[in-house]
Amino acid sequence: MSAHRRLNGRLIIATHNGGKLREMRELMAPYGIDCVSAGELGLPEPDETGVTFMENALIKARAAAMAANLPALADDSGLCVAALDGAPGIYSARWAGESKDFTVAMALVEEQVKAKGAVTADQRGAWFISALAIVWPDDHSEEFEGRIDGVLVDPPRGTAGFGYDPCFLPEGHARTFGEMTSEEKHGLPEDGSLALSHRARAFQMLAKACLD
Repeated sequence: MSAHRRLNGRLIIATHNGGKLREMRELMAPYGIDCVSAGELGLPEPDETGVTFMENALIKARAAAMAANLPALADDSGLCVAALDGAPGIYSARWAGESKDFTVAMALVEEQVKAKGAVTADQRGAWFISALAIVWPDDHSEEFEGRIDGVLVDPPRGTAGFGYDPCFLPEGHARTFGEMTSEEKHGLPEDGSLALSHRARAFQMLAKACLD
């Protein structure tokens, strides 16, 4: 197996999502990588036609890398609910509609979960997945995936974070992602222990392979 490729210089973060961009910039900050977003470069959003998180991450990273002739990092992530057979999954953003209103998306998830009769904590299991892909202009790619398990809460709690954060209570914690600071949610432990959020866990793997 070939060695991982090191990342340095300028990097496109292939997203038009402000919350995701903020988290990725915070994670990259200690490594001195010059980050610019696909949105800031005016790059179009490609159609996400993959059937897995990683396929969609690769589509986004590859489109940005080829358009701007720079390495590009993309995240594809979402909420998966056990009672809904893993939905919304790769369609998590689409459940928020054209307006990207995740209050609506969380209400829709809750409605469907209750329709399944999932009312107790052991019936309301859920997990977040984050797939990170880096693609270089020569089409070399690196892929990493992180997961965090927890349960859905109703009503949603907290106004921090973004997306489905207020309705997700990570396993072993008393506060939702929506009630946690950015550092609590995705800070990288200095002792190398496992980070909390799905995106931070995927980023730990990326950092070890391509940045440290």
